[in-house]
Amino acid sequence: MDEHYFTPSPATDDRRFPLPVRLAGRDLDLVSSASVFSGHGLDKATAVLLARLDTLTEPPAGARILDLGCGWGPIALTAALEHPDAEVWAVDVSERARELTAENAVRAAAGTVHVAAPEDVPDEMMFDAIWSNPPIRIGKQALHELLLRWTARLTPQGTAALVVGKNLGADPLARWLAEQLDGRDVAKVASAKGFRVLEIGPRR
Repeated sequence: MDEHYFTPSPATDDRRFPLPVRLAGRDLDLVSSASVFSGHGLDKATAVLLARLDTLTEPPAGARILDLGCGWGPIALTAALEHPDAEVWAVDVSERARELTAENAVRAAAGTVHVAAPEDVPDEMMFDAIWSNPPIRIGKQALHELLLRWTARLTPQGTAALVVGKNLGADPLARWLAEQLDGRDVAKVASAKGFRVLEIGPRR
């Protein structure tokens, strides 16, 4: 089911269930639900991104980090646990995903995690880092619009990391981003299990 990608209020039954998972070197007892993305565990793409964080540009002290399309929260929670001085924003169109991320941030004692719908993020807010497993299956045009909207909110020295399947167009997406984001380099910084991690660099 792809409902989780684009449905603000999923129609499926909101049955909550325990979700034991290891993030940032810690064993956590979280909670998940039907219809959110990869609700029964850490998906392969996100796992690749989180395992390759050491290949990314290190966020500055006190960074503002955005998890775009947070689902039940694995990227946002990892960002908050790995960078306890950071201000983490977890954004998702799904109300259910936002509820789960907020609850899981409390369960994980993950520090400062702001959970918001896209339209509720202040217009003037800029980010030092974006970490995302973007919703590729929403379609090319919608994906392009999404990425341009949020990468425009990077600070001049800000960076973005995206994990994308090779067979879902990682390489063409990297080329397109490089063409669109004038003044920023786009590099393939890691590749594993059929996925690539793309990093959008700071403004030159």
